[in-house]
Amino acid sequence: MKIIGLLCFNLLICLSSFSQTEESGESFFKKENYFTGGTGNFSFGENITSVGVSPYFGYSFNKYFDLAFSFGVNYISQRDYETIGDKLRQTVYTPATFIRVFPAKFLFGQLHYEYNIINDHYLPGIGSNYIEEKLSYQAKSILLGAGISNGKDFPNQKSYYYFSVLWDVGNDVQSPYKDNLNRSVPIIRAGYNIALFQGKK
Repeated sequence: MKIIGLLCFNLLICLSSFSQTEESGESFFKKENYFTGGTGNFSFGENITSVGVSPYFGYSFNKYFDLAFSFGVNYISQRDYETIGDKLRQTVYTPATFIRVFPAKFLFGQLHYEYNIINDHYLPGIGSNYIEEKLSYQAKSILLGAGISNGKDFPNQKSYYYFSVLWDVGNDVQSPYKDNLNRSVPIIRAGYNIALFQGKK
């Protein structure tokens, strides 16, 4: 799958940051361009609610392009309206990578790939014919969307807040960002991007 290739390529880029690539002995990757941060997310739809946190670590290549890796934990609750109050509770662990493109300091587009490790707990409602059940499985999500910030200022890196809305454009029916009818629900994320190694150039 092409997105798997992209994930591996991004990993190789980050690993190469530790190598010396110029005759002058300077690192090709500048330490003042690294950043960290975290995202809180909230999504909702018909009978579904999701909340979670995702710390990340990344690199700004220039004023237009950022790459980062993250690890998230999400809790999702769904209610099946076709039965008598049946509930599905999910805990999702999410290693991921994302790319942000900034056409302007305050505006960005984002492509975000997640590999979701999902633990389900199914709770039947009163009068349901089903039994309580626990399952574990995996699912892939390809999130695409846009966001705003209070200003990325490359090369004079600074910390900033951001807000984004994403949708799962992948076709994995097990994705935690799909509702009971396999429709993508909006994923609302807000967070803080922290510039690293400032003043140590």
